[in-house]
Amino acid sequence: MSRINGFIGRRKFLQISGLTTLSISSLTACNDLILDRQQIKILEKNPNPNPVSAEESLIKLQQGNRRFYNQNRQYPNQRKSRLRTVSKAQYPFAAILGCADSRVPPEMIFDQGLGDLFVVRVAGNIASNMAIGSLEYTTTALGTQLIIVLGHKKCGAVAATVNDEPVPGRINFVVDNIKPALRQNQLTNNGVEILDNAIFENIQYQATRLMKNSQILNQLVISGRLKIMGAFYDIETGRVEFLN
Repeated sequence: MSRINGFIGRRKFLQISGLTTLSISSLTACNDLILDRQQIKILEKNPNPNPVSAEESLIKLQQGNRRFYNQNRQYPNQRKSRLRTVSKAQYPFAAILGCADSRVPPEMIFDQGLGDLFVVRVAGNIASNMAIGSLEYTTTALGTQLIIVLGHKKCGAVAATVNDEPVPGRINFVVDNIKPALRQNQLTNNGVEILDNAIFENIQYQATRLMKNSQILNQLVISGRLKIMGAFYDIETGRVEFLN
């Protein structure tokens, strides 16, 4: 993949959304994407002066995780001067759709600092409408060119889905959004393998949902402006395995 331009201005944003023939005043009638004048202005702000390609972003994440599990963290971009810099604008080089599990903090396991990662976290790393909206924002307005769907070992949300037992309250919403990912023909009789396989299935399923349920993300990927990948974090070793 060639180097990708970062920020998408108003005209290109409308093009990838399939809305070039619509005037701004008629955008509210679009079923696939509803934008008003105020939202258009937001998308025109803060063009990224130094866009980072998906390939470069992946290398930075790999290097950061290597520092983390080797206990050689650098704690980059965490000084007071960085606070002043990011207070003016943010240009995260990668976006993470991760699980809300307290043992999986993306900035720590990738050894990154303030303004480096655009993080969306929800139990089971589910590609919900809210998550998709957030990721559409960072890819179009902030120039982020890599999205990682980050699952992890011993994920409680996936375990609850595999166990298929009644759950209280709105936890059922989480389970219902993971169930389609599970393929019984790929599970084994070993409890650990069943859960691990289900976690991998869910990572891939949620990554696919991002493209299937978002015209914006889908067109960005097709045009070569965005890469979406899955990744698996081992909470016992600290290592992240990136998936094709």
